[in-house]
Amino acid sequence: MTSPAQQDCLQVDEQAALWCLRLSEGRLDADERGRFDAWIASDEAHVVAFEEVVAVWHGMDDVADMPEMIRYRAEAVEALRRANERRWARSPRWISAGWMKVAAACVAVVLTTMVYLLHDPMASYSTGTGERRVVVLEDGTRITLDAATQVTVRMDRNSRRLELVSGRAKFDVAHDALRPLSVLARNRLTLATGTSFSVELLAQQMRVVLYEGRVEVMAQAADGTRHSILPAPGKPGLVPGSELIASTSGVATQIAPTDVSRSLSWENGQLTFDAEPLSLAVDRMNRDAREKLVISDPRIASYSVSGVFLGADAEAFVEGVCALHPVQATREPGRIVLSYKAS
Repeated sequence: MTSPAQQDCLQVDEQAALWCLRLSEGRLDADERGRFDAWIASDEAHVVAFEEVVAVWHGMDDVADMPEMIRYRAEAVEALRRANERRWARSPRWISAGWMKVAAACVAVVLTTMVYLLHDPMASYSTGTGERRVVVLEDGTRITLDAATQVTVRMDRNSRRLELVSGRAKFDVAHDALRPLSVLARNRLTLATGTSFSVELLAQQMRVVLYEGRVEVMAQAADGTRHSILPAPGKPGLVPGSELIASTSGVATQIAPTDVSRSLSWENGQLTFDAEPLSLAVDRMNRDAREKLVISDPRIASYSVSGVFLGADAEAFVEGVCALHPVQATREPGRIVLSYKAS
């Protein structure tokens, strides 16, 4: 149930919408102009409501050709025409009801316009465990999603804003110097106009592998402020064939060379590890593993893992780790627990 205050507010909005529609359809006669001026002068809230409606009405140019807007505006104009034709032919009670229909139709126009003007169109692309997917955006940008990955996309005339919510994805960016593309991964932002790179989110870090072109990588605070985390001029930077490893919980950052072909083996379901810590290897394996790997003892998290494994073959991975390190595996429902094995 709406309160009296809410009802009054809604009535003011309806009246403002009605006057806006009436003014948009032509000049008011002297009597109507007097009533409009009196309504405006009677309450400051009327001025505010009318200005807001007019601002939205002017913004309709951006969505005027949408079928929904054509239909709602036609309904509002027709309601106004019928009310004008019969305004003197029926009782005052009918006139009030007729104008309420006009107001309702006009409010529908305004609300629909606001939805389209304020709506932030977003698309979301994701993959499940062991699944990989390629998506081509409307601008021609190609996104390759690793398993267990989610990417959201917001595109407008001025920017291309993407967010890597989880997992890893490779971005082959269509060149558009006037509309940069950004990929937010937790609190790290990668900016590009036309290039090829991948971004990966791990438990405490994000990684960017640059394949061609150049990118800018920045830290983005909760309030939106940013600063670059790449090395200062004169120091080795992120160049094609190198990888940026940046903490998302601290300031640690490093750039290291990488084998481009091996770094892309995940696209074919293979995972290549080169002296990677076990914790990171487990994170990556779990994107494909039906039975999730769990490290139960922090003593084994830093053990080094090297080799090439099929992402879907967790058994072979566990067997290899247990053969090289003092690690034992215990199978539990839905997961394999890795723990320290005392000699």
